[in-house]
Amino acid sequence: MSDAKYFQRGKIHELRTELNSEKKDKQHTKKKTVLKKIVANMTMGNDMSPLFPDVINCMQIPVLEIKKMVYLYLINYSRTKPDIAVMAIPTFIKDAEDHNPLIRALAIRTMGYINVDKIVDALIDPLRHCLRDQDPYVRKTAAIAVAKLYMYDKGLVESEGFIDLLRDLLADANPTVVANAVAALTEISERSDNISLKLNMTVSNKLVAALNECSEWGQTYILEALMLFVPQEIGDAELLCERIAPRLQHANSSVVLTAVKVIMYLLNYMTKEEDITNMCKKLSPPLGNRSSGLFLGGPEVQYVALRNILLIIQRRPDVLRNDIKVFFCKYNDPIYVKLAKLEIMYRLSNAINVDQVLSELKEYATEIDVDFVRKAVRSIGRLAVKIESTADRCISALLELIQTKVNYVVQEAIVVIKDIFRQYPNQYESIIGTLCENLDNLDEPEAKAAMIWIIGQYADRIENSDELLDDFLFTFLEEPVEVQLSLLTATVKLFIKRPSAGQELVPKVLRWATEDVDNPDLRDRGYIYWRLLSTDPVAAKAVVLSDKPRISTESDNMEPVMLDELLLHISSLASIYHKSPQTFIQNAKPKFLVPSPVLNSRYPGQRRNHDSDFGDLLSGSFGTFEANPYNVNTVNLGDNIVENLLLDL
Repeated sequence: MSDAKYFQRGKIHELRTELNSEKKDKQHTKKKTVLKKIVANMTMGNDMSPLFPDVINCMQIPVLEIKKMVYLYLINYSRTKPDIAVMAIPTFIKDAEDHNPLIRALAIRTMGYINVDKIVDALIDPLRHCLRDQDPYVRKTAAIAVAKLYMYDKGLVESEGFIDLLRDLLADANPTVVANAVAALTEISERSDNISLKLNMTVSNKLVAALNECSEWGQTYILEALMLFVPQEIGDAELLCERIAPRLQHANSSVVLTAVKVIMYLLNYMTKEEDITNMCKKLSPPLGNRSSGLFLGGPEVQYVALRNILLIIQRRPDVLRNDIKVFFCKYNDPIYVKLAKLEIMYRLSNAINVDQVLSELKEYATEIDVDFVRKAVRSIGRLAVKIESTADRCISALLELIQTKVNYVVQEAIVVIKDIFRQYPNQYESIIGTLCENLDNLDEPEAKAAMIWIIGQYADRIENSDELLDDFLFTFLEEPVEVQLSLLTATVKLFIKRPSAGQELVPKVLRWATEDVDNPDLRDRGYIYWRLLSTDPVAAKAVVLSDKPRISTESDNMEPVMLDELLLHISSLASIYHKSPQTFIQNAKPKFLVPSPVLNSRYPGQRRNHDSDFGDLLSGSFGTFEANPYNVNTVNLGDNIVENLLLDL
């Protein structure tokens, strides 16, 4: 019969009566039934604490099933009734010496959960004996109990020598015991300021040998611990990687990702490029095969894998260079998976596979999901900037998308075309007319700012550029700052390139920017332009129309120092957020590559002294500034500003 019958609200006095019944019950069947009812009510949130003394009396019954329920009850209510809980200590000690290893382990586990001072004191001797118990099940349970005890009382664990006992368990013959000891020591090491777990090559080899016989979670614990091994000699990292590599074929995604993390870590300590290349090839199948454990799970598991892969390919792009098709989006992928795949597709794209990628992106740009379409259109523009040989095809694809007249597609296309103009000046200006046909569809700040930049940049080639800017200026004061800044610069460019066309717009825009807005960036730029135009128009032309630096795709890459840190946190929240754990976990210990004779020095001069740089900037020749930056010679900038500027230009 189903246990659902036990999940009914029971009255305390009725349950007490049944629990204390003196009727003959040799098999303790009735007591089992009553305890099941109590546990069921406790699970539903009903307060069963008044039955505490009655339940404790059942601890004497030598039946494992009853003891499990009683111990579960004690764990739940001991903190609220510590005075009564101490009554269970004699039975706990007796059970810790029981001939049945399951009962011994159960007693130790339960005492470790109950954070009551007297019970903790009573736990010390039984726990010490259980750490040396003949049965491996008891030893592995005791190892975890030490970690729980450490969270409650760090000083007690250290003073009683439990750390040394845990270290002894690393050489245990049973792999499950080894795994639990590693898990406990790792947890303690992360929480302690003065205890640090460090592995040498001998211990690391023993841990790797235990992998084959461990459960999947035991393997994960051991692999995590191997991150604490720092190779000191040539060949140590290579040997360990070879022994860990079979874990990459595991069906459990956690084991696979943790193995990838350890191998990525050890690659930093390899000295031969040939060995690094071979190991990168071994990383490709688990990360780039749809049949691997990472892609057989649900979309949530896939997303975790994709976020980690995004980090890996930034450090080792060769790992998945030939597996880009794996990351093509499927129609039933959730949006967060699709967006993660798009980013990976962009990073893995090159001159060889760009045609496949571009074809996929054009198809994605016709989907119905707005966010996905925007990302696809933007990726087409980023491809044009990244791979020069495909710029023509990307422009053609973007023009096709603009012809669809879909509002958000058109606006996103204009945003990326601006970047293409920046990257390839004087090559694709013939499409400006097509862009100007869609001015009425622009209602997003970024798209407006991009279009205004294009108009200002090519004001001398667009016949009615002054009229177009005047239309935008009609709502200048209501526009977001991003659009206002773009309008200000574009108007000044128009005036410098075509003075007669911009002579009516410049004074108006400068006054708005310096008198009618509150944003300091906008006011600063307005005053700078005003000062330049009124004092040295030639310098103004040189500054405003100076050659712009080409856009670099390197800006898409993560800072090397941050990337190194995140690669040490693969398969954790940090690798999903792409943020250091210290930013969202209190008291999290930072991880870094420990110096070693075989540590690769990839980034010479990477860690610069920023204070020194700042000092150099301060000591540079900036000329003199007035105390009030807004105290400019506005008296000389009257209504005749345009006439004076025209003469100077």
